[in-house]
Amino acid sequence: MAASVWKRCVTAAVKVKRVSPSLSARRWMLSAAYTDTSVWESREKDPQNLAILATSMDKTYTRNLPVSSLTVSRFVDNISAREEVDQAEYYLYKFRHSPNCWYLRDWTIHSWVRQCLKYGAREKALHTIKNKVQYGIFPDDFTFNLLIDAYIEDGDFTSACSVVEEVMLQEAFDLPSTQILSLHALASYRATRPQLAVSGERALGASLLICGLRRDDTAGLGAQLLGNALLGKVEMSKGINAVFKGMPLFWGHGYLDRALAVMERVAAASGDVKLSKDTLDAMSDVLQELSSSSDSDSSGAESAGEGEEEEKKEEDTRDEDDQAEQAKLPQYVSRFKELSSQLESLGKVDSASFQASVAALAQQDLAAAEQPDLEQYLGRLQTWEAENRHLIEREKEMRVKAEQEKLERLAANVAAWQQEAAGVGTRDR
Repeated sequence: MAASVWKRCVTAAVKVKRVSPSLSARRWMLSAAYTDTSVWESREKDPQNLAILATSMDKTYTRNLPVSSLTVSRFVDNISAREEVDQAEYYLYKFRHSPNCWYLRDWTIHSWVRQCLKYGAREKALHTIKNKVQYGIFPDDFTFNLLIDAYIEDGDFTSACSVVEEVMLQEAFDLPSTQILSLHALASYRATRPQLAVSGERALGASLLICGLRRDDTAGLGAQLLGNALLGKVEMSKGINAVFKGMPLFWGHGYLDRALAVMERVAAASGDVKLSKDTLDAMSDVLQELSSSSDSDSSGAESAGEGEEEEKKEEDTRDEDDQAEQAKLPQYVSRFKELSSQLESLGKVDSASFQASVAALAQQDLAAAEQPDLEQYLGRLQTWEAENRHLIEREKEMRVKAEQEKLERLAANVAAWQQEAAGVGTRDR
């Protein structure tokens, strides 16, 4: 089965390459073989009536009994219309808040995202992923890729970055394909020059940094520089606690120092690794903004009286270590100027934008990154089908056992009744 499925995938990829010569110009998009649904749709089905399933689950919950993960899986697999996606969302929520919440199956999560994409409800998939604690939706890398790609294809880079943020929070940048898609989404979103609040800068910075740490090429190092710069900006203005809260980041001061360390690493590298000019400009803008803010704070503090300072509504939550880090800002500005000149003299500054470097990476590496993903996915499908069959067999065995126990109880009740009747008859005589 795996061989025939793989053959269909390869055939689909060849056909797309022949029919669509423009595909190479948009290589950051996943291939038709990767997004093809025929492999998933051809798996063994278990047709169910959703109305009957819903009634059964409602009755089970009313009796305060747990619904099985197999029942939820059947409901999601048998979605056939957009309205049924909303129903499935409700039962995913109910299941998450039940005693069986830990047993939501990986294939159910994958099926849920695929059904949302199929029936034009990708916002539902994103909603459940962002509210994963309430729904239990923790997708694998392959499933994340499908959703990111769907948003990229529509040019909705804001939503694509929301998915990437969830990948970052799960630290699921293991696949090179996920890294490339994520970097493309982040770079494209950044190119729109969004106006970000502190929380937005922190999320974008953390996503760029954690994804970039998986790569030592121009795109990866550029992402590290941008990520550290954005997080350094938050650290300098709000303190280290504002950076680390809720993020899988290193608890330690000096994100601007780490950004400068990236520049030093590129300057010392022997290969053709460079940093895009716009990433250096972004770092320069952060330092300039922080310097201006620091100067204005100093002048404001000198002109303000003691009474005015006490009446400030916004409480300064930065501790002594935060203030010590902020005092290093002039040193960081000086080091940045020196390193920028050094990179320029070494020819380590790429005139192409960060977005262009990511697009070049996708053009070069994404096709090769897809093949191992597909092979792993096929193996995962076989494992899922085997586990599903095992659950179905267990369900049948439990039903037979329950029926036998029911019959035994009935027989015991009948015997007890007959014995009691016989005793009453004896007493009557």
